[in-house]
Formats: sequence, C-alpha cells, structure tokens
Amino acid sequence: MTQKFKTPIVPITILAALFFIFGFATWLNGTLIPYLKIACELNTFQSTFVAFAFYISYFVMAIPSSWILKFTGFKKGMMVGLLVMAVGALIFIPAANTRTYGLFLAGLFVIGTGLSLLQTASNPYITIIGPIESAAKRISIMGICNKVAGVLAPIILGAIILSDADTLTKELQGLDSAARAIRLDEIAARVINPYIIMAIILTGLALMIRFSPLPEIEMEQNGDDDQIPAEDRKSVFMYPNLVLGVIAIFLYVGVEVVAGDTLPLYGQSQGIALSEARYFTSFTLAAMVIGYIIGIITIPKFISQSSALAISAGAGIIFSLCAIFTNSYTSVLFIALLGLANALMWPAIWPLAIHGIGKYTKIGSALLIMGIAGGAVFTVLWGRLSMIHAIGHQLAYWIMVPCYLFILYYSINGHRISSWKKIRTKN
Repeated sequence: MTQKFKTPIVPITILAALFFIFGFATWLNGTLIPYLKIACELNTFQSTFVAFAFYISYFVMAIPSSWILKFTGFKKGMMVGLLVMAVGALIFIPAANTRTYGLFLAGLFVIGTGLSLLQTASNPYITIIGPIESAAKRISIMGICNKVAGVLAPIILGAIILSDADTLTKELQGLDSAARAIRLDEIAARVINPYIIMAIILTGLALMIRFSPLPEIEMEQNGDDDQIPAEDRKSVFMYPNLVLGVIAIFLYVGVEVVAGDTLPLYGQSQGIALSEARYFTSFTLAAMVIGYIIGIITIPKFISQSSALAISAGAGIIFSLCAIFTNSYTSVLFIALLGLANALMWPAIWPLAIHGIGKYTKIGSALLIMGIAGGAVFTVLWGRLSMIHAIGHQLAYWIMVPCYLFILYYSINGHRISSWKKIRTKN
C-alpha cells in the first residue's frame, strides 16, 4: 500500500461525513416501512420489500462497483456514488405523485446502488489508511457517525410523514373509496420535500468530494500471507478468511436490519401505538452508538478484534432469546439491545476478512459489500414468518440465533483458516 499523506486525519474526517450520509439514508427504511404500508395499502410481508429493494442492490451492484473503482479510483468513485444516490432520491417524486409502490422500490434500489459504490470504496479505504490491528477502532469511529445519523433519521422523517400515524389509520378506516384515495394521495406527497432536500445535499457533497483534498491510495500488489504466497493464489476465493467473512457479513447485516427495521412493526404487534413505535429503530441505533464507543476505548488496547466479535456474538444470542421469551416493552428492549451486540461486528469482521488478500482487496471488498444483501433476505424472511399464525412476529426472531452462532464460530476459528486444504485435512 502506498500512502500519499502523512496523517489520516483529513481522510478520516471526510469519510466520517460520508458514513453519516450512509447511516441517514440507510435507516430511513425503518420509518418508510410503516409509512408505505399505510400510503400504498400493504400487508406486513409486502411492506418489508422496502428493505429488500434497498439491500438487494448491494448484491447486484457490488461487483460492478469494484469494476467502476478500477477506472475511477476511490475518490471519483465516491463522487459518482453520491450522484447516483441523488438520482434515487428524485425518483421518490414520481413515486409519491402516482402512489406507485414499484417506483418507491425502484428509488430505494437506485439509492442502494449509490451506497454500494460508496461503501465498496470507503470501507477498504478506512481499513488500510492505518495499522490493520486498529482498523476496528477506526471503523468504530465511522460507525458512530453512521449510527448517530441513523438515530436522527427515523426521528426527523417520522415527525414529517408519520406525525399523526394512529389517528390517520383510524380516519382511513371510516372513509369511502374515493375520499380514501384522495387522503392517501395527500399522505404519499409528504415524502416529496424531504427527498428533494436529500437529493440537493447529496449533489452538494459529491461536488465537495470532487474538489476535496482526499488523497488516492494504491493497493498492495502482493498479499502478506507468509504460508501461501499471493502468486499461488489464483482466485480471491482461495482465501477462506474472506469467504467465511462474506458469510459472516451476510448474516450480521441480516440480524442488524431485522433488529432495526422491523422494530416499529413488532412494537405494534405487542400492542404499542405506532406514534410511539415509530421511534423504536432509533433505540436500536442508539445502542449501537454505545457499542461503537466501547470499541473505540477497548480495541486493540484491551481486547482484540476477534475477541470483540466473539463477545458481541454471544451477547446477540442472549438478547435474542430474551426477546423471544419476554413480552411487550421488555421484549422490545431486548431487540433494541441487539444494537449493542451488533455494533462491533462490522468493524471486526471487515479487517479480519480482508487481512492478507493483497491485490484482491478491491474485489474482496466488493464481495463483502454483496454480503449486505443479508438485510434484504432476512427482513423479508422475518416478514413472511410473522404472517404465519403459528409463528407470529415474536417467534419469527428465532431466525437470528443461528446467525449469531455462525458469527461466533468465525470469531473463534473461521478467520484463522489460511487454506482450504487445512479444512480438508482436518476432515
């Protein structure tokens, strides 16, 4: 790796602003799900496609993003990502004017596409601008920016589009079809101005990135694994720590998104008013901020990245079981506490996964970004299970337990595997 700057302070500051944008755009979904459920007259399963459309874009566009970065470099790639997000935000205008759910999903997919490019560039950037041993610490700083924005996003958007959610639901039930359609059109229009403002801000940030002092960096041309030389590795898939890391990221993002985006719907299922439940996603993200602060203080001074991941996975298992076997606000609290358990997973998995992959760092990062599709798969899976009478909203959270168990395995042993041959030898 070639660094063209003496200190990482400038790029870290710029990247912190980008991670704030990531968080704000990402965690709007927790508010959009109940909002679009009302505006587009959806059931629970249909409404979870908000998360699916957003997160599946990472799976579809991560590899193309790595190709784009080969031509643009990190800096221009980030600028392009912001502009793509702005286009996605503008799609919300015709979507709201026509109250077409498919257009809303298209806008979310485009926003996710821009974020895919941004994250494919920024995550390896923040990982390699300093010692690999403290990468989780730097990513934790980024995570605070990300999740603080995530705390604010549902509060701000919820106050604009769901301020009268409970009375609105009752009002719609008493209207005839014609009056109901007019009222729903008015509700759908509430989202236009916030997304116009978002498009303007994203465009402005793109221009700021273009003319910022953010330096370009070059990846290592060789891996640093001393057991199998990089020239003998003919494919990125020859790195077990990366492949297993992609699976861990897929499962982690799945449980993170389920714990955040489904909480307003889950709160309603527990008899809590939507006017209150709409803020529950912010509680999950506030818990994540606390987790990131703990990571900044403790990694690597007191605990290693792998140890932090193991502790987090164990806490995730405990909190999931507590949420399943309690009720009402107590159960909601334990789902929110999953934010604390999830906080250090991304910061810890990422450096463990790309460690030693050298020239494959860009494509490896793209594969990890593809793992974000877990947020699409598990949210829809939770939504489908929640509609089965014998399961319901609460028991649907069982899907998180095996996810945490695999992450626990990765933290203890999976990230240490340097060759698939060693696995075959053991077997």
